[in-house]
Amino acid sequence: MSLVPPVLAGERLALARLLTKVENNTPAGRAALVELFPHTGRAHLVGVTGAPGTGKSSLVNQLVRYYRHPADGGPPRQVAIVAVDPSSPFTGGAILGDRVRMRDLSGDPGVFIRSMAARGSLGGLAPATAAVAQVFDAAGFDLVLIETVGAGQAEVDVARLAHTTVVVEAPGLGDDIQAIKAGILEIADILVVNKADRPGVENAERALRGMLQLASPGPPLAHHHGWLETLAVEVPREAPTPAWEPPILRTVATEGAGVAELAKAIDRHRAYLESSGDWQRRDRARLRVELESLLRASLVARWRENVPADRYQDVLDRLAARQISPHQAVEALLDGDQLP
Repeated sequence: MSLVPPVLAGERLALARLLTKVENNTPAGRAALVELFPHTGRAHLVGVTGAPGTGKSSLVNQLVRYYRHPADGGPPRQVAIVAVDPSSPFTGGAILGDRVRMRDLSGDPGVFIRSMAARGSLGGLAPATAAVAQVFDAAGFDLVLIETVGAGQAEVDVARLAHTTVVVEAPGLGDDIQAIKAGILEIADILVVNKADRPGVENAERALRGMLQLASPGPPLAHHHGWLETLAVEVPREAPTPAWEPPILRTVATEGAGVAELAKAIDRHRAYLESSGDWQRRDRARLRVELESLLRASLVARWRENVPADRYQDVLDRLAARQISPHQAVEALLDGDQLP
């Protein structure tokens, strides 16, 4: 029996079961993604990333509470949370501690929390994060908040998945310019200095603001998210649109201070994306990245099926013995050449 109809009808138990199938990459999960895809494209995907200890989970917790009970009297929104936790390098398991930190949201029928283990994947996300976000999108959630592992400088993959990327920093972590390293600043649509009640918040904000002023604006989106090659074939804008300037906000997540301003900034960024046409461009670029990733995985899998195991093992043994180079090994395996 397909889980798709009950998921589209809003049944939480069916949603939980389907998410497990999708995360485990089962045939039933892949088939469900095919059925669900026409129902996607409406949810606002918001990535929340930053170094460990900046308070990402607490900030996400407060954001969800705000969206469920807006201070401006607006309608509550349906929110899904994808919290990616680091895996043990020995067992592959994860503590999934966000379930504990966000336990006060667990009884809200308008909130669904899914913790995932990174399973060794770099870039701050789990291999199935995009597919899980797609399921939440089809299930009718207004926002999908994606909290990355917290690996620091390597967490740029979230920018390829999210419409809006929130980079969280905190004062007193030993490096006021940590955010500018390895592309972290470049992926930010919104910069947040959390734990703003601590000493050093002015220095952290000043460093971020200075780097934003030094950064070249470049072509919107293509430079901002590092997708120049991906977006080079896209249709150009009909009229110039001012580039989005990432705001720098202060928050104290433990007290809820500044959370309303952050939520409003996220909404403003969505409005900007829709009015400028970047929503469609980012969605197209994201789908292209996903397509190419699936193509690579499928081609490698099919190739492995057609290569005899003893042939592969022989090449690997000769590579380990330094009798051939990695390039020679690849050419031999792909072309069937005889090794010297």
